[in-house]
Amino acid sequence: MAEERGLAMVTCTAPVNIAVIKYWGKRDNDLILPINSSLSVTLHQDQLKTTTTAAASRDFAEDRLWLNGEEADVGHPRLQACLREVRRLARKRRGGSDEDAAPLSLSYKIHIATENNFPTAAGLASSAAGYACLVSALARLYGVEGELSEVARRGSGSACRSMLGGFVQWQRGERPDGRDSLAHQVAPETHWPELRVLVLVVSGEKKQVGSTAGMQTSVDTSPLLKHRAEAVVPERLALMMRHIRERDFEGFGQLAMRDSNQFHATCLDTFPPIFYLNDLSRHIIALAHRFNAHHGRTKVAYTFDAGPNAVIFTLADTVAEFVEVVRRSFPPAANGDQFVRGLPVGSALLPEELLAAVVTEPVPGAVRYILHTKPGPGPQLVDDPSQHLLGADGLPRRRA
Repeated sequence: MAEERGLAMVTCTAPVNIAVIKYWGKRDNDLILPINSSLSVTLHQDQLKTTTTAAASRDFAEDRLWLNGEEADVGHPRLQACLREVRRLARKRRGGSDEDAAPLSLSYKIHIATENNFPTAAGLASSAAGYACLVSALARLYGVEGELSEVARRGSGSACRSMLGGFVQWQRGERPDGRDSLAHQVAPETHWPELRVLVLVVSGEKKQVGSTAGMQTSVDTSPLLKHRAEAVVPERLALMMRHIRERDFEGFGQLAMRDSNQFHATCLDTFPPIFYLNDLSRHIIALAHRFNAHHGRTKVAYTFDAGPNAVIFTLADTVAEFVEVVRRSFPPAANGDQFVRGLPVGSALLPEELLAAVVTEPVPGAVRYILHTKPGPGPQLVDDPSQHLLGADGLPRRRA
């Protein structure tokens, strides 16, 4: 932590997570308590991450927030809920006093700067990474340790899952105060070394119906959602944890696709209906099924959150072939060399019979790029002071 002239500063990074058993619908909007448990895979921060710097100083006149370099509303109720909760835990740790011998007064105003290295609000779980990162940085700043997924949940439900690496379950919980609605790790990121993730980015646009508004309308109007939460998810959750423990890709992949499809069916069952998938998303779904049918087993599995970008799970030995299939199916417009990003991807020669069976009607330029990544760890503290997003004056640093 940087400390000088009453200034304390911490920088953390936090990951995106992708749910394979989806969360959709709250039973309490203030505490952000879900109607069903969910399960996700935390993605590696080398490819997708949020970076947040939190600073506190006796010289700051007011709380301030910058998102991707632009000043934003620090009074957002969910951000304030996280800040209040971390300060409450810090006060509790200090024995109820604001001041005592602690180096950092809880009455100091704070400045927060946060940046994503991926499109915000495009269905890539930016709020999950953002709030997990905020809570991690604030907790470090105020010296708070222990269970923090409950605090992150107050910012964004799925943020509680980004507080841990690997494979993570967010338990629905039963208590009305939400104290048992927590995330816990099912398996670490090292558990399934061959598992790979391909994010097919078809749109970086902000979605028309945000997740918060969308899920509330679903809770109010969709009978299918109620049936899903009560009758379908509990069984699927137990099954998915078994597939993960056994590293059974056939079972894991089939169930991930089925659950994604049912989530989007509940969006369609919502009134008025919500459409997060577009024609391109459906092209990718059909492509995945043709690819699997050609091989006679599940080699790739898609899942879509509240947006059109596809997340494809596969194993390392399938990556090169499927990336080439995607390249042939959606030939890149101008960015051929930038089409595949992230972890390196080898080249693959596609047999004629695979091309004939799988690559049917190419749609040039439809997929903007592919990001190749894998499961990764939870939030990290950044030790290098040169990586702080705020300068010694507490204002955003000018980026070269």
